[in-house]
Amino acid sequence: MTVMLVAVAMALALAHALELPGKMRLDQKTYYAMQPIYYPGFTIGGISEPVGVMLTIVLLWLTPKGSSNFWLTLVALLGLLSMQAVYWLFTHPVNQFWVEGENLDRFSSGFFSFGTSKSQSEDKTTPPEWTELRNRWEYSHVVRAGFALLSLIALVIVISSNK
Repeated sequence: MTVMLVAVAMALALAHALELPGKMRLDQKTYYAMQPIYYPGFTIGGISEPVGVMLTIVLLWLTPKGSSNFWLTLVALLGLLSMQAVYWLFTHPVNQFWVEGENLDRFSSGFFSFGTSKSQSEDKTTPPEWTELRNRWEYSHVVRAGFALLSLIALVIVISSNK
């Protein structure tokens, strides 16, 4: 179950990363038009990440300390935690910008507004440069895909060594 959830998390991040070359060629109007299409499906799929972290913690707790499987599971956990850190520090703040003014369902609206302070949401004096936001969003997914791939490989090695 843990490997499946980590694979889903990796697939979502990798899907974004693989779109990067094409999306970097888009003009502002086209880029803005296509960004909102991601949120319904990716919000649902994103649930796999925190659940994958929790299951990897359980797996680590059940693995004999000091064994090679313990260290590989720890690598997987650190990769997943790094994915989360990149999301919350780099991707999520940009998501808040992309979904501004979008008609989102209650869950998505609450999720994407998480972490927005009142002063942050009221400061509209200097709108961010769209290419900076695009680059931050796109490249953060490449980094997240790398961490997810590392985690998945580590967990697959753990499973294959238990046979």
